[in-house]
Formats: sequence, structure tokens, C-alpha cells
Amino acid sequence: MLEGEDYKSGQILLIDKPLEWTSFQVVNKLRWLIRKQFNIKKIKVGHAGTLDPLATGLLVICTGKFTKRIAELQGQVKEYTGTITLGATRPSYDLETEIDQTFDTAHITEETIKSAVQGLTGEIQQCPPVFSALKKDGKRLYEYARAGEEVVINARTVTIQEFEITGIHMPNVDFRIVCSKGTYIRSIAHDLGKELQSGAYLSVLRRTKIGDNNVIDAVTPKMFEMQLRNEDISD
Repeated sequence: MLEGEDYKSGQILLIDKPLEWTSFQVVNKLRWLIRKQFNIKKIKVGHAGTLDPLATGLLVICTGKFTKRIAELQGQVKEYTGTITLGATRPSYDLETEIDQTFDTAHITEETIKSAVQGLTGEIQQCPPVFSALKKDGKRLYEYARAGEEVVINARTVTIQEFEITGIHMPNVDFRIVCSKGTYIRSIAHDLGKELQSGAYLSVLRRTKIGDNNVIDAVTPKMFEMQLRNEDISD
């Protein structure tokens, strides 16, 4: 059973982020739980890589002195699974915003999808979504987007090590992606639509791995709270 000093000395916690929680909310919740349980006035807690509110899955949380390892953990290869929906686009490239255009999908086959995926594998140039937390001239990109302001976003190099199609149920395409730091899966979904001469957006996303850390070993914030209290979580 871990004590307060263990968390201050440093722990790596694997958390399965619930849908609609922000990564910041998870960090705040865990910090509050640890402080409350052990009557600690102050403790550092941070995450090694943001997940969007509409995504679920693995958050690697560092406490205490282990927060110094966040940059190292952020640089590790990540794996995601999810679903891309073809035939429409959304400004945010995911479900955060409404559909702004629709496209024909009658010409799309399993073969054309798999061919398009090959073109999005390896070292590629990717433009991050305008609805993202990246900063330009001191402002978050989503601030420009929500204000309706045009902003030029430069492409950057990312590496897609694996892009596997795990199921096709038109208009939905299930996938597994292994990629480098800084990759936006929403942008991959958008680019897949363009490769297919159609539109596409990300409808489901789950992060399954960061380096050697796997979501199957993670607990939800509620389960973590029960563990802190030494309550049985087997049920």
C-alpha cells in the first residue's frame, strides 16, 4: 500500500481517461484525492501527453519528483484505436463541431481505402487541426477557430509506423495506428477523406499504449480513488 511520501518521491500512474473528461480534469482529480487521503498540502502531478475530451484511454500520470520524467515519456511511441467516418467533414475533424460538408462515398471500396492508408504511412507531412491547443503568436489555435479567424498552420513531419484497417462497415472504418509524438489522429482522419476524394472525420478514439505502458494495466479515476482508500475494486 502506497503512502503519501511514496507519491511525493515519485510514482507513475496509468489512468484510463473517461469520455468527456479533459486531461487537466484527471490531473486535478488525482492531485485532490492524494492530498485529501494523506493530508498533504502540496504535491506535483502532471500528465505525459494530452487526450482530447472526446477520446478515452491511456493517460500516464507522474507524481512528485517523477514529474521530471514527463518530457521523456511524452516522446515515446503511441498506439491508438478508433473509428473514422467517411462521407462528411467537420471543422474540428472530430465530433466537437457539426458537419459542414457531405460527400459521395459510392466510389470507395476496401481496396481504395487500403491504398489510401499506404499513402499515409511512414514519414508524412501533417497539418494540425485548427481546433487544437497548439499556440500561434501566443494564442491557442482553437481560440482563432472559435472566433472565426483565419490562421495559417504550417505542416510538420510526423511518423506513422503502422496504420492498420481492422474493420470496414461503411461509412465507418475501424483502425489501429502506431505513431510518433505530435501526431494528430484527427488530421489523419481528415487526410484519409481527401485521399479518397471524399470527406472524413474521427468519430471514436482510444489511446491504448504509450511506450511500454498499456491501457489494459490502467485504472479509471474512480478505481484509483477506491485503491487509495484500500477498497476492493474487483467488482
